[in-house]
Amino acid sequence: MARTTEMRLVEMMILKQDVSNVIEYLGQSGEFQFQSKKHDKIDLNSNTPENVAAKAGEAFLDSLQKVRIFLGIPDREHGVLTCSAANDKDRDDAAKILASVESLTKRFDEQTEQTNRVRDAYKEALAFSNLQLAYSELENLSFLSLRIGKIHPENIQSLKDNIGGRAVIVPLGDDSSRILAASTKKGRFALDTELKKAGFVSMEIPKDFKGIPADVLETLKNEKLEAERKLKELDEERKNYAETHKDLILHLLEAFSVSVQIANIELHLEATAMVYRLTGWVPASCCRTFIKHLDSLTEGRIAIREYLPSEVPAVLSGEEQVPVKLNHGKFVQSFERMIFSYGAPVYGTIDPTPFVAVFFTVLFGIMFGDFGQGLIFLMAGILMARKIIKVGGWNKFAPIFIAIGISSSIMGLMTGEFFSNETILEPFAHFVTGLFGEPRAPIIKMMPSSDPHSISVMFKVFGIAVGIGFIINSAGLVINLVNKFSRRHWGTFLFGKTGIAGAVFFWYIIIFAVRIAAFSHRPALYDWIVIGVSLFFAAFGEPFERLADGKRPVIENGFGSFFITGIVELIEVISGYMSNTVSFLRVGAFALAHAVLGYIINTMTELCGGAAGLGILVLIAGNAVVVVLEGMIVAIQVIRLQYYEFFSKFFNETGTEFVPLKFYYGNKI
Repeated sequence: MARTTEMRLVEMMILKQDVSNVIEYLGQSGEFQFQSKKHDKIDLNSNTPENVAAKAGEAFLDSLQKVRIFLGIPDREHGVLTCSAANDKDRDDAAKILASVESLTKRFDEQTEQTNRVRDAYKEALAFSNLQLAYSELENLSFLSLRIGKIHPENIQSLKDNIGGRAVIVPLGDDSSRILAASTKKGRFALDTELKKAGFVSMEIPKDFKGIPADVLETLKNEKLEAERKLKELDEERKNYAETHKDLILHLLEAFSVSVQIANIELHLEATAMVYRLTGWVPASCCRTFIKHLDSLTEGRIAIREYLPSEVPAVLSGEEQVPVKLNHGKFVQSFERMIFSYGAPVYGTIDPTPFVAVFFTVLFGIMFGDFGQGLIFLMAGILMARKIIKVGGWNKFAPIFIAIGISSSIMGLMTGEFFSNETILEPFAHFVTGLFGEPRAPIIKMMPSSDPHSISVMFKVFGIAVGIGFIINSAGLVINLVNKFSRRHWGTFLFGKTGIAGAVFFWYIIIFAVRIAAFSHRPALYDWIVIGVSLFFAAFGEPFERLADGKRPVIENGFGSFFITGIVELIEVISGYMSNTVSFLRVGAFALAHAVLGYIINTMTELCGGAAGLGILVLIAGNAVVVVLEGMIVAIQVIRLQYYEFFSKFFNETGTEFVPLKFYYGNKI
C-alpha cells in the first residue's frame, strides 16, 4: 500500500543579490513549502529600502490594472503564474504605456466632460423651446416676476388650483417636468410660497441661452454633434491602442504580479544586512535536482543543508507536522480534494486516495445504473478533460466524471436500462446470458415485481450491498492497523476499537452470522469466548493501551470513571460496527430506487404517446432530472459512506497538507 510522499527539510543561506532569483525559482518549481508561516512582526509601514520597493511595485501593478480597465481589455483568468518576474525591458515598456495612456486618459476625460456639458445645455434648451421671445428679454421685465424650474408632473395641477388667478403656469418641453410661472411683482411672494409647497426647484437660465430659441437650439445642436464626433475619435483611438497593446499589457500584469509577490516574501524572511535564511519542505524525490538547480542559479553562492524529518527538532517535539503530499496519476489525483476536504493524512501513513477512487467509482455505478445516462457523464468528462466545455474549477474533476460514466454504463448494461428504457438493450442481454445458458433479458432484473424471483433478486442486491460494506469497512481497519503498527502506537494497535480487538470482533461477528445463516451453524462456546474477549478489549481497553505505551497510571481517572467509560464504549462499539455495516443497505436501496424512477419515466413516456410529440419531451425532461438531481444525491451518499464508514476506521488524527509556494495572478500569496 502506497504511503504519503517522503519529504525533506532544506535550509538555505542566500546572498542578498541572489534572493529574488531564488524565490522566483522556488515559486516556479511548485515543489517548495515554507517551513513556517510568514512572520507577523514585520513593520510594513517602515521606510526601509525593501518596504519602499515593495510598495512601489504594488503601486505600479495597480496603475497597470487601471490602464487595463480604461482600455477595456478583458482580464485574464486568475490562476497560477509560470512567467518570470519583471525585468528592465518590462519596466521600460510599462513606463511607456503608462505615459501614453495617461495622456490619452486626460484627453478622453476632458472631452467627455465637454460633451456632457454641451449635451446638458442642449437638453435644457429644448425644454425652453416653446418660449417665443429672446431669453435675454426675460431678465428686463418691469411688471412680471418669472420663475423657471423643475417640478414633479403630478404636482402641476394642484399648483394651478392653489395659485388660482394669481399666476400663470406654462409647461416647458414635452415631459411637463419644467415650467415657467409668471405673476405680478406684487404676487411673487404668494407664488414662491405655493411653488415651495409643490416641490419646485429653481433653475438658472444658462448663459448659452442668449438670443432667439431657434438660434440657440441650432448652435447647441452643432456643438453637441462636434463634441460627440471628437469623443468618438478618442474612443476609436483607445480601442486601437488596446488592440495593439493587449498582449503586452497582460504580460506586464503577470510579470509585475510575480515581482510584487517576490518582494512581499523577501520582507518576511530572516535576514542580516547581506544574507537571507530560508527553510522549507521539499519532496525527497526531487530534492537532489532542486539543490543542483539552486547551486547553478546562484553560481555556487548558496549554502544548502538537507534534513530528514526525524532530524528536525520541531517535528520531534510535536510543534510542527511534516506536510503531506500525495503523488498520483490524473485519475486518482482527481479524488485528492475529497481526501483533503476531510483532512490530510498523517505523514508516513497509508495514502487512502486509491481506495477512495475505486470505492467511489464502484458504489456510484451500482447506485446509478443506466447505460444512456452513464454515457452522459462519460461524454461530459471527456469534453471537460479536453477543455471543450469549461465549468469553472470543475474541469479538474473530469476523470471522476469519466470513471462514474463508465461504471454507470456497465451497470446499465447489466440491468438493461438505456435512458430509462428496458427493451433497447435486450439483444445484448440475450447474447451475454446465452453464453452461459438460456438467453434472458435483462441480465439482472432490478425493477421489483410480483414475481418471487424478483423478491429473491432484491434480497441478493441488499446482500451484495452489505458485502461491499464489509469490504470497505475491512479495508479501513487494515489501513488503521498498518498505520498504528508502522508508527509504533502499540496500545491502540492492540486494544483500540479500530485496532486488533475491534477488528477481530467485527470480522468474527460477520463470519459468525454468515455461518448461522448460510450453513445453519450452531453457536459454540469458543464463538462466545472470541466475541466476548475481543469486545471486552475493544470497549475496556484504555488501561491496556496505556500499559502497552508505557503510560502511568494505568487507570488514569479512577476505577469508577474507567467502568462508566467502558460501558459507553461497549455500546458504541456494538452500535458503531452494526450501523457501519447496515448503512450500506442504502446502496441497494438507491439501486432499486433508480430502477423505479426509470420505470416511472418510461411509463409516463408511453402514456404521452411514446417517443414522439409530448412523449419525447417527457422522456428528455425525466432523464435530465434524474441525471442532475439523482446524480447529485447519489454522489453525496457515496461521499457520506466514504467519510462516515470508511474514514472513521483510520482517520482518527489529521496531518498538514503540502501547499507549495506558487505565484498567483492577482497577488494571492
